[in-house]
Amino acid sequence: MKIAKIFAWLGILAMITVLLNGFIAGDFGEDGAELLANPWGIVSLVDLYVGFILFSMWIVFREENLALTIVWIVLMMVFGFLTSSVYILLVIYQSKGDWLTFFLGARKDALLSKVS
Repeated sequence: MKIAKIFAWLGILAMITVLLNGFIAGDFGEDGAELLANPWGIVSLVDLYVGFILFSMWIVFREENLALTIVWIVLMMVFGFLTSSVYILLVIYQSKGDWLTFFLGARKDALLSKVS
């Protein structure tokens, strides 16, 4: 899990850096209009939001608290993969080195009892 922690921290740092650069050096309205005027810009946005939705499905699967799940999904749609990096880092620490807990979260015990 050490490597996963490193990548999660790198993801957080990279996303904070590029988001700050975008907010400081960019113009969201102007740059967004250019992005939407470009067919590959639209492809990139669809690709991005499909990834957000798929990652959010994993959050829905592993979390048991509906309110917290909704907060994570809203954050995912607003802050993108910065949110996923933070989420992954938190669940890595919460899972205490157990990969099944990392992937299955609150559903781990119920799923394992069905298998055995």
